[in-house]
Amino acid sequence: MSRGNPIHSGSGVELVRRLAVEGDRIFTFARARELAPGVRLSNGYLRQALHHLTKMGWIVRLRKGLYAISSSVPGVSPAHEFEIAMALAEPAAISHWSALHHHGLTEQVPRKVFVLTTTAASVPRVRGSMAAKGSQGYPIGGTTYQFIQVKPERFFGTERVWIGEARVTITDPERTLLDGLSMPHYCGDVAEVLHAFQVRGVDLNLERIIEYALKLDAATAKRLGWVLERQGVEPAKLERLALLPIKGYRVLDPTGPRKGPCNRRWMIQENLSGTVQA
Repeated sequence: MSRGNPIHSGSGVELVRRLAVEGDRIFTFARARELAPGVRLSNGYLRQALHHLTKMGWIVRLRKGLYAISSSVPGVSPAHEFEIAMALAEPAAISHWSALHHHGLTEQVPRKVFVLTTTAASVPRVRGSMAAKGSQGYPIGGTTYQFIQVKPERFFGTERVWIGEARVTITDPERTLLDGLSMPHYCGDVAEVLHAFQVRGVDLNLERIIEYALKLDAATAKRLGWVLERQGVEPAKLERLALLPIKGYRVLDPTGPRKGPCNRRWMIQENLSGTVQA
């Protein structure tokens, strides 16, 4: 490499080419170091090269030490936003509104990519002026990634699917619907979640969703029982949910006000607006 701009020497472009050939659309600094042309290339100079490649739009910095080849590189299929999400945190699963849309349970396209991970995982966070302004999510290019962290024992109910050329982890339909009952604001709103239950209809795996709910929390389990009963599920099949002990009434919509009639069977306060039907 010459002492000039690493891009102008051609070595930076050659690095991108090698990464593309190897299928490394998302790569670490260590991987770039392994494939970088020039056996005497120092770490400092490699960082400079990656910085220039980023400025030129050939690569995108995802987080410290992690990059993706840009969609502007000819002949390279850009990494899907779900694929990028998998690289940003470990473990990670596409979830909530993004999963609802993937499973065909909503026609609304979310503006963010929602990612379920654990409290033990390190997730990228906005810093500087954007953090001071209360920015929600982690922006990369035109996409914002919203991480929802749960206790490790609550990270379950996922499946592996192909998205383009990448295989990613996503919450299955039953887990996705339960996440909607516990955090409807990450799925549009409670009306959208109730609609998703209707769309799933007879394809809902009743045994699976009940088992999942019992592993989560009592409030979610009671909301599930309330929804399923109104969808015509036989009461006998819901007894495990009905018998689950809970202290006090919980609102059906956790983002709504505490008002409305109380359902004693499910210990649920039905705080839905008059326009929302289960």
